[in-house]
Amino acid sequence: MRIAIGNDHAGTDYKNVIVAYLEKNGHAVTNFGTDTDGSVDYPDFVHPVATSVGTNTADLGIIICGSGNGANMTANKHQNVRSALCWTKEITALAREHNDANVLSLPARYISLPQALEMVKTFLETKFEGGRHQRRVEKIACS
Repeated sequence: MRIAIGNDHAGTDYKNVIVAYLEKNGHAVTNFGTDTDGSVDYPDFVHPVATSVGTNTADLGIIICGSGNGANMTANKHQNVRSALCWTKEITALAREHNDANVLSLPARYISLPQALEMVKTFLETKFEGGRHQRRVEKIACS
């Protein structure tokens, strides 16, 4: 699977561990995130992830910032992107099953690294249920 990943300074350590996990499991990863802990502006690193997912250059995206909120808001401005801010693996599973989320937003300052990895694993392994959820997903876009 092709995964685009992006992060601000709050998510660098998480990003590095997640990228290693993804590559170990055979995924092709494009890193749009910062590699330092110096303060940066999260939209600069989220827009390329969302663009990749929205244009099908990447199958899924993962974005990481301190609260996950700013990154999530930024990603959801893009057409064909359904970014979900997740705090647990259960919410992550529902975001995929019911909302066909294609970007996972992680709040690095509020979850542990083991939680983040479990959520990434859940995000990748959970499939969209379709059915009654399909018509709802089709109503998300404003265009």
